[in-house]
Amino acid sequence: MAVRQAATAGTPGPRREEEAALLFERAHYRHDPRWLLPVTPRLCLACALELLPDPGVSLVRKKHMLSCFQDALVRHTSLVTQLVSQDQRVCIHFISVLFGLLCSMEDGSVTNLCIEVLIQITTHLKLEQTIHCLLDECHKELCNMPSMRGSLATLTLLGKLVDAIPALADELVMEHGNLMEHLLRGLVYPSEGIQASVCYLYGKLYSSPVAAEMLSGHFREKLFPLFLSILDGAQTKELQINCLGLLRQLLKYDLFVSMIMNQDGMEESAKNIEGSSGNTSLPLVLKKLLLSRDETLQVASAHCITAVLVHSPAKHAPAFIHADIPGIEAVVRSLQGSLKMNNIELHKQGLLLFAEILTRQPEEIKLFTSSAMCRDAGRALQEAVSSPVLEVAAEALKATSAFLRKDHQSTPPVQYGELRALLEAMLNRCAEFSQTLLSRRPLGHASSRDSEKAILQRGKFLLSTLEGFRSACRLAIEFQSEPSAQENPFTAPSAKKEDTLEAFSEFLLSACDSLCIPMVMRHLEQTTHPALMEVFLSILHNLFVIVPHMKEKFSKKLEDLVLGRWMRASSSFIRLTLELKARFCSDLSHSALNQVCSNFLYYMCLNLLSAPEKTGPPSKEELSAVSELLQHGLPQISSRSPESLAFLSDRQYMEGAARQRQYCILLLFYLAYIHEDRFVSEAELFEAVQSFLLSLQDQGERPPLVVFKASIYLLAICQDKDNTLRETMVSAIRKFLEGIPDLQLVYTHHPLLLRFFLLYPELMSRYGHHVLELWFFWEDSSYEELDDVTSAGQPALPASLVVLFQLLRSIPSILLILLDLIYSSPVDTAHKVLNSLRTFLRRNEDIQVGGLIRGHFLLILQRLLVEHGASPSGVSKLCGKCSPTDVDILQPSFNFLYWSLHQTTPSSQKRAAAVLLSSTGLMELLEKMLALTLAKADSPRTALLCSAWLLTASFSAQQHKGSLQVHQTLSVEMDQVLKALSFPKKKAALLSAAILCFLRTALRQSFSSALVALVPSGAQPLPATEDTVLAPLRMSQVRSLVIGLQNLLVQKDPLLSQACVGCLEALLDYLDARSPDIALHVASQPWNRFLLFTLLDAGENSFLRPEILRLMTLFMRYRSSSVLSHEEVGDVLQGVALADLSTLSNTTLQALHGFFQQLQSMGHLADHSMAQTLQASLEGLPPSTSSGQPPLQDMLCLGGVAVSLSHIRN
Repeated sequence: MAVRQAATAGTPGPRREEEAALLFERAHYRHDPRWLLPVTPRLCLACALELLPDPGVSLVRKKHMLSCFQDALVRHTSLVTQLVSQDQRVCIHFISVLFGLLCSMEDGSVTNLCIEVLIQITTHLKLEQTIHCLLDECHKELCNMPSMRGSLATLTLLGKLVDAIPALADELVMEHGNLMEHLLRGLVYPSEGIQASVCYLYGKLYSSPVAAEMLSGHFREKLFPLFLSILDGAQTKELQINCLGLLRQLLKYDLFVSMIMNQDGMEESAKNIEGSSGNTSLPLVLKKLLLSRDETLQVASAHCITAVLVHSPAKHAPAFIHADIPGIEAVVRSLQGSLKMNNIELHKQGLLLFAEILTRQPEEIKLFTSSAMCRDAGRALQEAVSSPVLEVAAEALKATSAFLRKDHQSTPPVQYGELRALLEAMLNRCAEFSQTLLSRRPLGHASSRDSEKAILQRGKFLLSTLEGFRSACRLAIEFQSEPSAQENPFTAPSAKKEDTLEAFSEFLLSACDSLCIPMVMRHLEQTTHPALMEVFLSILHNLFVIVPHMKEKFSKKLEDLVLGRWMRASSSFIRLTLELKARFCSDLSHSALNQVCSNFLYYMCLNLLSAPEKTGPPSKEELSAVSELLQHGLPQISSRSPESLAFLSDRQYMEGAARQRQYCILLLFYLAYIHEDRFVSEAELFEAVQSFLLSLQDQGERPPLVVFKASIYLLAICQDKDNTLRETMVSAIRKFLEGIPDLQLVYTHHPLLLRFFLLYPELMSRYGHHVLELWFFWEDSSYEELDDVTSAGQPALPASLVVLFQLLRSIPSILLILLDLIYSSPVDTAHKVLNSLRTFLRRNEDIQVGGLIRGHFLLILQRLLVEHGASPSGVSKLCGKCSPTDVDILQPSFNFLYWSLHQTTPSSQKRAAAVLLSSTGLMELLEKMLALTLAKADSPRTALLCSAWLLTASFSAQQHKGSLQVHQTLSVEMDQVLKALSFPKKKAALLSAAILCFLRTALRQSFSSALVALVPSGAQPLPATEDTVLAPLRMSQVRSLVIGLQNLLVQKDPLLSQACVGCLEALLDYLDARSPDIALHVASQPWNRFLLFTLLDAGENSFLRPEILRLMTLFMRYRSSSVLSHEEVGDVLQGVALADLSTLSNTTLQALHGFFQQLQSMGHLADHSMAQTLQASLEGLPPSTSSGQPPLQDMLCLGGVAVSLSHIRN
């Protein structure tokens, strides 16, 4: 007890319990303290000797004691060695106890501990008596064994012992020679574990040259043939490695190399050895190992080949060169022969062997060296998959899947026709099996178990079929990068290209469509298997790659394909895939299925978005953004439809990843709805999309264009007739739309989307015109078929027109937009609008729309005349028959004539002017129109008067320029013209600009026009001296005109101001030519300075307005320093130097260039810095500013009047 207490005193509780387990309590008190290890773990050797052999002690406790003893040997080697070696008898007894425990235990971990402890004790003690004792025990154990069944531990111990003490090899061979017989028994025992231990021990024995020499006869007579057979048939890597280890030791000696490489000697020896095969050769075995996929075996076999060749390359190399593994030809012929027999088991085993060969063959080594052999193999498999015996067909499917590998099929030419026949046989057999089971569907509850078994059996067979088909798809993808595999190079040029990769790829698509999809969908009626659906969806995914030119069409067909026969409700592949993800992937299980589903949806969505129904595809930038969105979002979606709707409706703050997920969900609903797959409630989706958009607005976010496009479409489709959007929602949509540069980017062609935009006034006022334009642009041009039908025989209207006509009946103001479209749209679009409008009016005679459209209808005339090539002559004749009150006809006609004089080529303008000047009726009409300018009663509207003055100015300029013949002179009263400018009508800036344009033309011509004659207004006063100089103008008229121009300039209307400055320029030129003093007097009026600074006070950088620049240039030309001083010019130049000229219009730059040229021509800039500033500014101007070319968009329609901006300015 004292010893026991001393052993456990002073240790903590848990440690005390652990160390107490190492002591044999009922006997430890009797033990001498010298057997107690003085350090942790506190082992008592005496306790171990009593505890280990005691059958009453648990295996766990014995294992714990051995583990602690091994740990002590490692940590306290010298102390444990001293403990054990105190008494040699005790030491030998301890070894005997350990060996006995080793032989009696079946627990592998215990035997391994015993072996390790025995090896460590033996090697550390280095006592011959101890070693002999252990060897004797091993020998005795093997001799007493009736069978080698329990020899594994003993053989393992012997091998490790000789490995630890190499000198024991010689002793074992010399003193325990009959031990070799027991090793041979182990070598033929049917356990690769025991065989591996024997080979390991043999390897250690033959590593000793002395032992190897003594065992040479044993090797030649007994071991050699047996050993090669075992190496050739080894299945476990442990046996293969140990056999190769033994072989490497043998190959160190010339004697053994000669024996092994002597095929005849080996066959002679093999005759007397049970279990050996005489036709096994070392080169053949090593070449097989080289073809394995295990790198360790490949390296070891290479070492062995090298070791043989080192001895005599010339002698042994031919054996390795000519050694041939049985060819695939023999296997294929054997398979073909077996299939003709009535032995089902033979069929199955042959196909199993063939599948193993096809699977294990290294990819870099071709199995089929000729296309003929590959063809024969394919035909054998075709026969096998068509077997009426299900088990045979099932094995054939596995072999077919392995056969459809690139390295097996890449021998040119690739026989696509044979592959197609094989796949057709495989798919037809599966379809036949499925139909057989369906026709034999059992009835009643008693047969439900048989039914479940049949479904399971059909699922396995279908899975194998799909795996084979997937292998074919992968093969097609891999061959896309092989130019030699594209088509058969031996096909005649005139022959039909059937045996090509393209034809094979299209066959795969067709077979999937007609066979795979129906079989899978029928199977889904009974059960859903995730592994099967994973393979099936990966096939669909592969087909997008295999036939890229048909991927959009295939995607659309998949989405349009109604699966209602196989599912509870009509559905598409989007819904099917989402339900698979929700059912199997929501708890992070089936990650492979989730990835396949996500990949399939990704490609399908991109394909559907790339090929919408009618509108053009999205841009590359849009597709790239959608691609990134789907890649990140789709793997995260694994919720059912109600959960997805709830998530889409969440108004809480959304982080980036969650928002991306919402985008994906919305896109999936959008694509499903486009293809009529409405698997969620329209009302619920309507509310969810509204919440989604409001959430975006709350967070200040703008969704990607395609997401907003989807949102608008879903709102339009899901909106019930009685359920309209709230005002806040409409306002939010309009704000989103205002940030989009072009409505077409979010437009989807659907009648309900048209209704959506026209139903809400806030949207129609801003986007009604554009959405109707898009609508008619993308509509089919088949409305001509609706012409000339009676009420009784009216054909049914297209759904699109039904919606449009309903809108026209309820919102007549849309008719005005349609009329504008006829006027402003391209011819094709305008034609569609016109046909639609005509059909509507014919079918809705009860609606009073005449008054609404009458005022707009004749505005269309000009557009139609231009598009249909009408001549100015015809239009002029029409005008000549009208009175000034026929405004509806005259306005578009005048616009057309004005366009003809300004927007055609110069030669065409001259011809048109000559024709129009010859129209007396038109000239008389214009004279009447000009006379009505100041009339208060019965005067036409101002727009028509504008056109009349602009036409007169244009006719006068063309006649004067081309000296054209005049048939009718226009009389104009100058005083009436000046009165119109001095007392302009309200909101008649354009009319004033048109009159000024006429006056400018007359002044430039010095009132010498053959077309226009100025006539006096009543009695005239006697002319003063200055009046004679200015004739036909009077000085009073000059003053009146200057005052009128100043008053008009103060209005600060840009177009009117340009006309005023142009007229003032012409007036001063006219005066300067007749009296320079009068011109200088007019230019230097103090009122001009007030006028100029009033204009300059219009805002920041107002001096950069073109009319002000031209005005300053004019005053500088006449050296009106009282109007604009030298210092003020310098301030302007400094302001120009600070301005960003790149932002100015071309008109402003032209005016600025004229201002600079005027200053330069004066040549009296004394300030050197100002001159430098001027030079820098001139150099900074773009070269195009001085070209004088009119802008590209010169002709505008202002208030219904066609106006050429360059005509008004210049």
